[in-house]
Parts: sequence; structure tokens; C-alpha cells
Amino acid sequence: MIDLYYWPTPNGHKITIFLEESGLDYQIIPVNIGAGDQFKPDFLKISPNNRMPAIVDRSPADGGESISVFESGAILLYLAEKTGRFLSSDPRTRFATLEWLFWQVGGLGPMAGQNHHFGQYAPEKIPYAIDRYTRETNRLYGVLNRRLADREYIAGDYSIADMACYPWIVPHQIQGQNLADFPHLQRWFGSIESRPAVIRAYEKGRSLASRPVVSEESRAILFGQSAASIETEK
Repeated sequence: MIDLYYWPTPNGHKITIFLEESGLDYQIIPVNIGAGDQFKPDFLKISPNNRMPAIVDRSPADGGESISVFESGAILLYLAEKTGRFLSSDPRTRFATLEWLFWQVGGLGPMAGQNHHFGQYAPEKIPYAIDRYTRETNRLYGVLNRRLADREYIAGDYSIADMACYPWIVPHQIQGQNLADFPHLQRWFGSIESRPAVIRAYEKGRSLASRPVVSEESRAILFGQSAASIETEK
């Protein structure tokens, strides 16, 4: 059994996609990030960066004590190695998959996240910031579009690289992007969107919350933290 600490965000969706694709037994433990659940002491023991998703594997492959993992990229890698699925044992394919997984966690996710913040959630609309992150998101879409020009999936076969990237393309409209401008990316997106496991994963998220409404209170929780405020939460 996998305990999944989760809220329906792009990083959360990555993990439900893997779990639905693999058929692993899991239960969702909601972490309402707008209410501050990510700062609760019990959760911080699992995810010291006060971010979800995180998992606790109560049946690790070595048969030992439970293993907790935080950070979505690390969780995908852990689950792929646990199951032997969605990460090739061929060195070239494996490292291509890891390259694009790290590309997502180091580039696409952070830049699209800033796009979301300044375009949707910031109390003050700053044209420079909105333009900066819309353009950078556009550049990254172009990088992925070129990668997909001669292959069905990012690293050959369907893999954790696809699971990592897809949820960050889902909000393309609010990111100011038109998928028709990226035909190879659009084809890939449609292929993943129609997968039964992906459909089930997003249904799990919709059962918890629709698109978040950010109030002044939740904005302070989500975007107003510092080292001092986190220490105060403990």
C-alpha cells in the first residue's frame, strides 16, 4: 500500500498518473495547500520542504520498514524502480528519460509555475513578469515540440518523462499558449490525454477540488512564507 499525500496540482497529478498506470494499491491523503495542511508537523516529517506530493511506501521492495519520499521527480523515479515500469533498463533510453524528467522539474515546472503565479494569482499585475514567463513557457513548449518531432513519446516508449511533463501542459490556455502552434506537442498531448489511466487520475483530483480560488488568506499561506514563518508553524 502506498500512502499518497496529494492535492490536485500539476505535481500531484504526476503521481496519480503513475499509480493509475501501474495498478499499485494506494490511498490518497489530502493535503489542502490553501488551508495550510502542508505545514502540519506530521506532514513535515515526510516532506520537510512543506510541499506535496509525498508518499509513504508501506510495502517497500526490500521488505523492510516503510519508506517516505518527497519531491515529485524523486517519487516518480522511486516508483519506476519499485515496479520496473516506465523507466527503461537500457542505459541510453534510461538516461534520456532522466534528462527529460530533470528538464521538467528544473525548467518546465518552475517557469510555468511563475507563469501561473504572475498571470493568475499575484495581487498586482506586473507586465514585465507576465511577459517574461509567458515567453519562457513558450520557449520551453518549443523545445518539447522539437523533441517530439520524430518520436511518439519524449524518450521513446511512454515513460515517467511523459508523466512529469503532461500535467504542466494541461493548463496551456492560462499559460497563454496555443497548442496548434506546436503540432508535435499537440499530437503527443492528445495521445496522453486519452489514456484511461490519465483520465482516472484526473477524476481523482476533481473529487477533491476544482480550480482553486485564491483568497487573501490562502494567498498568504501559499505565497507568503519565509523561514521564520515556517518555524512559527511548528
